[in-house]
Amino acid sequence: MFSFFKKSGDKPIPAEAPPTPTKSAVVDAPVPAVEAVPKSSWTQRLKQGLSRTREQFGKQLSNLFSRGGKIDADLYDELETILLTADVGVDASQYLLDSLRQRVKKDRLTDATQLQAALHDTLCTLLSPLEQALDVSTHKPYVIMLAGVNGAGKTTTIGKLAKYYQAQGKSVLLAAGDTFRAAAREQLMVWGERNNVAVIAQDGGDSAAVIFDAIAAARARGIDIVLADTAGRLPTQLNLMEEIRKVKRVIQKAEPTAPHEVLLVLDANTGQNAVTQVKAFDDALGVTGLVLTKLDGTAKGGVIAAIAKTRPHPIRFIGVGESLEDLRPFVAQDFVDALFEGPAP
Repeated sequence: MFSFFKKSGDKPIPAEAPPTPTKSAVVDAPVPAVEAVPKSSWTQRLKQGLSRTREQFGKQLSNLFSRGGKIDADLYDELETILLTADVGVDASQYLLDSLRQRVKKDRLTDATQLQAALHDTLCTLLSPLEQALDVSTHKPYVIMLAGVNGAGKTTTIGKLAKYYQAQGKSVLLAAGDTFRAAAREQLMVWGERNNVAVIAQDGGDSAAVIFDAIAAARARGIDIVLADTAGRLPTQLNLMEEIRKVKRVIQKAEPTAPHEVLLVLDANTGQNAVTQVKAFDDALGVTGLVLTKLDGTAKGGVIAAIAKTRPHPIRFIGVGESLEDLRPFVAQDFVDALFEGPAP
């Protein structure tokens, strides 16, 4: 059964000291039926979720290349504009253009219609190193700490990750470490009910204390995975960035090898700002993986290429919709295929 651990009255804890263990009340809650999810393949979901980026990127590329004609400076200029408009970024765009020029020379390509396949392959080459699946079998409990700016979708991502790992036969526990946003705890409880997993939370108090207790509870119960939420913060809020460093230090006191993964959740709608966020949170926490959310709501999906070129980190998952099934591991080939292919069925 889903259990909600309610804690109250905890005092703020020093930055370098673990919180004093306290007793938690366990209250059983009814588990509502999981809502039905339309049965469509991931390929179809991915194509549909990337439709806006494909309109901005894939369709314009197709129009450019299908005209035929010679491969010249004007064509490269148009291609550069398309890449930059899709938020591929200056560095990644230059890399792709240089790679194409080398391919044209090497393979002696002479017609623009030959460039689409070449660009497809070059994008796959650029993005493939980011395709690294997360191995959660190395520790028990495996502690995943999630961070990101306000509104990036951390809490929703936790709910979807819980469902994903349950489908793999893993037991999951959620830590409501966002003690700042009023609705965050309640939102995570809803996800806990939906997925039938335990949530460790408290009324207000200290984020580090909640996650510390969650790790202890997971160890006692033999739980496989702890998903730890944290409050959203901007990289420019230096006091809050120091606070999240403290959360990580306290996690290490609860479990010296943890956190085993520091996932940064990025909203794809932010475009090039996502690259700035990766740098700032990586400098503060040592980010080990990325989750790119809301790709279905933006035409700026090319930012993945910008990340690959300027701040490469494994993209563990991408989100292309609101349902539980719409968060999946990143596969470079599938992603690029969905950008270049026609409309989703």
